[in-house]
Amino acid sequence: MTEIFFYHLQGQPLDRVLPTLLERSLARGWRIVVQAASEERVDALDAHLWTYRDDGFLPHGTDRDADAPAHPVLITVQDGNRNGAHVRFLLDGAPLPPDTASYQRIVVLFDGDDADAVAQARTRWSEAKTAGYEVTYWQPDENGRWQRKG
Repeated sequence: MTEIFFYHLQGQPLDRVLPTLLERSLARGWRIVVQAASEERVDALDAHLWTYRDDGFLPHGTDRDADAPAHPVLITVQDGNRNGAHVRFLLDGAPLPPDTASYQRIVVLFDGDDADAVAQARTRWSEAKTAGYEVTYWQPDENGRWQRKG
């Protein structure tokens, strides 16, 4: 069954949290789709994942690339699973995809300092619970380490 994780970003920007979560997913051998709400966010993430670390990068591409299905991390604004992903990250209030059940995990990242983002995350939580998915809520502790809260 698909697990749905909700990550409540507090004191840590998405640009810092997302690469770490992507690295952990790749270490599990998972292919990944990252769904953003705008092409501007796709472009920003595409640039960031090449340069976020001095000693490496995350192999990735966007759905506009001719070889999009070959990318282990695919960044998009579209539904669908062009690269055969096991996990899907939802950013900027992106909705649960129609094919939610086909993923091992869905990860919803939301800004805890943005009331609209929190409201959208609550809506996604309710949708997931109603659909019968296993949902968990993660929040950083005072040291920035993720703690399961529910």
